[in-house]
Amino acid sequence: MNILTINAGSSSVKFAVFDTATNKQLYKSEIERVVSVEEAVRKIPDFLIAENIKIDAIGHRVAHGGAKFKDPQLINAEIIKAIEDCIPLAPLHNPLSLAGIKVTKEIWPNIQQVAVFDTAFHQTIPERAYTYAVPEKWRAIGLRRYGFHGTSHKYVMMRVAEELKLPVTHLRIISCHLGNGASVCAIERGVSVDTSMGMTSLEGLVMGTRSGDVDPGIFAYLSHTLGLSVDEIEMALYKESGLIALSGIGNDMRDIEKEASLGNKKAQLAIQVYAYRVRKYIASYAGVMGGVDVIAFTGGIGENSTSMRKRICERLDYLGLNFDDDKNISVKLTDSEAPQIQMDNSLVKVLVTQSHEQWMIAQEVFRILTLKITPASQFPPIPIAVSAHHIHLTDQAVEQLFGKGYKLKIRNQLSQPGFWAAEETLDVIGPHGEIKNMRVLGPCRDFIQIEIAETEAYILGTDAPIRLSGDRDGTPIVTLRGPKGSIQTEGLIIAKRHIHMNTKDAEARGLKQGDQVEVAVDGNGDRDLIFRDVMIRVDPKYVTEMHIDTDEANAAHIHHGGVGALMPVKGIAAHITHRHSHAHYTEQSFCLNCREEKEVA
Repeated sequence: MNILTINAGSSSVKFAVFDTATNKQLYKSEIERVVSVEEAVRKIPDFLIAENIKIDAIGHRVAHGGAKFKDPQLINAEIIKAIEDCIPLAPLHNPLSLAGIKVTKEIWPNIQQVAVFDTAFHQTIPERAYTYAVPEKWRAIGLRRYGFHGTSHKYVMMRVAEELKLPVTHLRIISCHLGNGASVCAIERGVSVDTSMGMTSLEGLVMGTRSGDVDPGIFAYLSHTLGLSVDEIEMALYKESGLIALSGIGNDMRDIEKEASLGNKKAQLAIQVYAYRVRKYIASYAGVMGGVDVIAFTGGIGENSTSMRKRICERLDYLGLNFDDDKNISVKLTDSEAPQIQMDNSLVKVLVTQSHEQWMIAQEVFRILTLKITPASQFPPIPIAVSAHHIHLTDQAVEQLFGKGYKLKIRNQLSQPGFWAAEETLDVIGPHGEIKNMRVLGPCRDFIQIEIAETEAYILGTDAPIRLSGDRDGTPIVTLRGPKGSIQTEGLIIAKRHIHMNTKDAEARGLKQGDQVEVAVDGNGDRDLIFRDVMIRVDPKYVTEMHIDTDEANAAHIHHGGVGALMPVKGIAAHITHRHSHAHYTEQSFCLNCREEKEVA
C-alpha cells in the first residue's frame, strides 16, 4: 500500500509517500514559503506524477483531537466536525490540517484518508496527571492536559525498544523532542503517563518562539501595567517568547550557541534556561515513574546539538547516568540510527535518534485501514467475573506467616482452571491504614503479589500502580500479618483490567496476546459502560472471561456481592467493540533498518 502523508504547517507543507509492503520511503519533499495550505497541497499531485507514484491512502497529521480520540480515525463528516470542534484548543494548527483535508478530498475523492492526532498517544495519561486544579465548570468545558508531539514520542518509544531488543512493556523512557517546538514525555511500560505540553502547545519547555511554563498571573499583571489584551499576550507568548526573546538574535540554536561561545550574555542565558528546563522535567518524570531506564533525544536540537545534550545530562548522575563525552561528540545521524552515548557502566541509557514522524503516520494509517476485528454480534458475550482484593504468596511466605511446614487449604475452585481460593486470610498494613482478612489465592507462586482496588489504596495510604499480574518492579512495600508472623514485601498493585481468552476464542476474534481492546458492558440494564484499554491475555488453558475489580463493577452497577476472590456475575453481557490500533507491534511490522529513504528537494 502506498500511503501519502501530509503535515500542513503555517509556513510549509511537508509530504512523503511510503510503500508499506516493502517498508520503504518512495518520496519526500517540502513546499516552503506557503501562502496558503490549499494552494500548496494542490501542487502535490504534480510532484507525484513526475515521479510516477500512485497512492492508495492518505494520512494527515492533526494537532489536536481533544479527549475523544485515542486512535487514528478514518476521515468522514463526523471526524471533520470533531476536528473543527477542537479548533479553540489548537487555533493555530487544526485549521491548517482541515484546509489540507478539504483539498485532498477534492483531488482524491475515492481514496481513504485518515487523521492521525498528535494528542492520541497521550490519552493514556492518568487522571491525576492530566487534571488541572481549576474550578469544575472550567474542567467541564475541556480544560485539562492533552499533550502534543505524540507521533514523535511514540516513534521514539518503538525505536528505543527495537534498538535495545526489549519489549516496550519492560522500559521506562523519557523522550525529549527538542526543536522549535519542544516537549518531554514520560513513557512507562509502553504508555504515555505524563508530558510537558498541556491543554495547548504553550505549556512546558522553553521553545523557539514559545515561552513554555509561565505564571498565569502574568495575564492580569500585563493587562494592568501595559494595557495588553488577552489576545496580544497570547500571541506574544506563542510568537515572541522562548529562545527568540531570551537570546535577542533569533530562535536557531546553532546561531545562539555560536554567539554564546563569543561571549554574548543573552545567548548564554538562553542556553542555560533551555537546558535547565529540560533537565528539571527529566528529573520530575523519573520521580513519576519511580526511576528511568532510557533518556532519548530527538528533534532538531536533540539530534544535532552535542553541547545541549551534554548540558542536559550533567548532574543526572544521581539517577545512575554516566555520560560519555566521546560517544556524544561522535554522533552523526543520517537515517534511523539510534546510537547510545552513555558509559558502559551507566544504569541509564541515553539514545539519540531522528524523529521519523511522517513514517510513523504512514504506519498508523496502514494499521487503521487493515485492522480487522470480527463484529461482536457474531460471538457469544464474554462472561465477567469480579475480582475482589486478594493475595498470592510464595511457599516461603506461607511458612513465615502461618508456621513452618504449613500448607494452604483449598476453600473453593475458581473459574480459571488450576486456581483456587484458600481458607486462609491475611491483614495488609499500609502507612496509614490496614485491610483485614484479605483472601489468599492458590497455588503458591514464585513471587508475592497483593491485588487491591484503587479506593483501597487510599485506605492503606499508598500509591499502588495499575499493573498486569507479575509486573512488580517499583511497587509499594506493605506489611502482611498472619497468625504466626509478619513480613514486609513489595508487590502491591491495582490489576489492569483484562480478558483471559482461550487461544481458539482469540484466533476466531482476530486477537492475540498483548492486544488492547474496548469492551461494552451491559450493567444489568441499569447502566451501560465502556471499558477502554482492556488487555488480552491468551493461553490454551484459559476459560474466556473478563476480570474487573470491585471499583469497576460498582461503576457499572454490577451487583457482585462485594466478597470473594473471583465472583462470576450472572446476566451481564460484555462485547469487544474495538481494538486499539497501536496496542500491538510485532517485530516484523516495526522494522526500521530495512527502510530506504529518497530525499527530493
